[in-house]
Amino acid sequence: MGFYTSLMEEITFYTGLSPTAFFTVLAMMVVVYRTVSSMFVSPEDYNKPPVVSARAHPQFDHPEPPRQPVQLGQVTDRELRAYDGSDPNKPLLMAIKGQIYDVSTGRNFYGPGGPYAMFAGKECSRALSLLSFKPEDINGDLEGLGESELTILEDWEFKFIEKYPKVGVLIPEQRTQQNELTEQVQDNLENPNEYKDETK
Repeated sequence: MGFYTSLMEEITFYTGLSPTAFFTVLAMMVVVYRTVSSMFVSPEDYNKPPVVSARAHPQFDHPEPPRQPVQLGQVTDRELRAYDGSDPNKPLLMAIKGQIYDVSTGRNFYGPGGPYAMFAGKECSRALSLLSFKPEDINGDLEGLGESELTILEDWEFKFIEKYPKVGVLIPEQRTQQNELTEQVQDNLENPNEYKDETK
């Protein structure tokens, strides 16, 4: 009883109204609020069930399974460049020590705009062993690397083997008869004395 009395006294003290007048005004405010609200929201909309985001639909509960990596077999450097992430319909590939890995699941890192995007579509053994981002180091040339650098490369290789599927092997560009003839003519033009000696 003491709580009720003190509450009524507080209402009178803070509002300057009697408890009866205070509750009457409060009730009128609620009625006015509901009346005004109904002017802006139609009864049909008011009674509609809440809108649920499409992402809450059961079909979105389970994300699409990642597509199976496509086995490419033997691929040249030139062919590998087509898998640098510029075509969203192609997997994202890179090579280490001649082995090609599908790094599509790491698109945030190796895809366009990612911190390692320069490695996509390329053989990058040298760059990884030297921990280098220089374009001239992004190749498969291991010549001149020390033991510590080869150990770093091996660590990278193990990480890729564990994390990404191997989908192919890098092979050298095939030398055609036309390429060999062009190189021979170029050699003869660069070293004419050598050519004359051979024809004697």
